[in-house]
Amino acid sequence: MRIGFRERGRARRHRRVRKRVHGSAERPRLCVFRSLRYIYAQVVDDDAGRTLVEADSREPELLSESVSRRDLAAATAVGRAIGERAKAVGVAQVVFDRGGYLYHGRVKALSEGARAAGLEF
Repeated sequence: MRIGFRERGRARRHRRVRKRVHGSAERPRLCVFRSLRYIYAQVVDDDAGRTLVEADSREPELLSESVSRRDLAAATAVGRAIGERAKAVGVAQVVFDRGGYLYHGRVKALSEGARAAGLEF
C-alpha cells in the first residue's frame, strides 16, 4: 500500500521531534497519537522501555464526559484522564511528544487537559 504525502510528512516530523525528546524515569514522555476517529495518549519511560499509564477516547468512562469521541471535548477528557492517572503513579513532570502533529486542535486540547489535571511540561 502506498503511503500518502501527509503520512510521510508526519513521520518525518515525528523522527525530527524524537531526536530531542526522550523520556526518563524522573520525567517520562507523554506521547500522542491522533487518528481520524480517536485520540490516544501514553506516558512512557524510554529508559526502561515501558508504558506507565495510557488513556484514549475509546474508553467507556470517558464517553460519558463527551458525546462524540472525536471532538475537542473528548481530547480534553483524555488529557485530564492521562494527567490524573500519571499523578496516581507518582509522575508530576513529563516531556510532551506531539507525535509529528501540529500543536493545535485536538493535540492542543489534550495537552491543556493534562495541564489542568496537574501535569507539568
